[in-house]
Amino acid sequence: MSPQETLSPVVPGAEAQTTAAATPETRAATESDAPIATQVLAADDTLDDDNDSAIGGDSLSSTASIASSIYKFRVENGRTYNGYGDRRYFMPNDEVEQDRLYLQHHLFQLTFGGGMFTAPIDRKKVHRILDAGTGTGIWAIDMGDICPESEVYGVDVSPIQPQFVPPNVKFEIDDLEKPWTFTSGFDFVFSRMMTGSFSNWRQYISHCYEFTNPGGYCEVQDVCLPVRCDDNTLTNTNLERYGNLMLEGSLKLGVGLDVALKTKQFMEEAGFIDVNQVIYKWPLNRWPANKAMKEIGLWAHEVTVSNLSGLSIALFTHGLGWSVEELEVFLADVRKDLKNSKIHSYMPIYVVVGRKPGGKDEGTVVV
Repeated sequence: MSPQETLSPVVPGAEAQTTAAATPETRAATESDAPIATQVLAADDTLDDDNDSAIGGDSLSSTASIASSIYKFRVENGRTYNGYGDRRYFMPNDEVEQDRLYLQHHLFQLTFGGGMFTAPIDRKKVHRILDAGTGTGIWAIDMGDICPESEVYGVDVSPIQPQFVPPNVKFEIDDLEKPWTFTSGFDFVFSRMMTGSFSNWRQYISHCYEFTNPGGYCEVQDVCLPVRCDDNTLTNTNLERYGNLMLEGSLKLGVGLDVALKTKQFMEEAGFIDVNQVIYKWPLNRWPANKAMKEIGLWAHEVTVSNLSGLSIALFTHGLGWSVEELEVFLADVRKDLKNSKIHSYMPIYVVVGRKPGGKDEGTVVV
């Protein structure tokens, strides 16, 4: 798919008039070879969830608190969180979450046909790359291999990156919500799944613009709550309620998980040009009939249920005032809905790319 292909935004709450019957339209969706960002998804009505070994339960297990000789992590409700400065990110950083991030990295590669980004950069002309919110560092490490002549910098508030990395990859512990202190700009500024990380998303995008070199690119890949559905199969389910409550909790904490709706606007206001937005779909189980989307659904399901408690606990306890016991009872029902292939739910993934004016024209490379 061309990185310049644009989809109309998904409108929250909108419901398409679709059915599960084998009409010519659904057969076309089932057999479509079109890029996944443009497909209308048909459901596979032959599934038997009770006998499906491919979708299991939550693999969350008890983990011991992680201590660092340099940084001490916060421990809350049996999970560890970053302890850098006064930063209070709602996601844990323990081994369970790190494993989930590796699964998520593969899911993004499936989404992009093996790639990791969509910006039309020329890897021979990109000298400095920033991975904002690098997490485990897997994206930065892979980019270091793809672009061996480039310097790749991964920045995060949690020191959970490996020690042995390509020689052109460097990791720094810093809070990117505070003023950026880099001494030089970057030819490519990238971030992924950073929604919920910043209380001021406009300021974050402004920092990206300031530190993108003229002619360079910025790419933001993010999920957007609530959970979506193009028919009425999500209506009045625990999964629908869960998505709405997650969004409500994030908004009460000042880190709305729907901020991806404004990324394109903020990038244009910051000064980026040629800003393009594409919205992909991650089915939350194997309900699509299309083979490629079914595989994406299997991975998206695992990425979600493998740490469902970790994804939820801070937003529900701090944002909504729930007890941990109340949350776990509710999540048991949410897991059932996530496994139910009769519920045609998906998460929208917003991918927004913009270029900073100036510099020389750059060629396009598919990585």
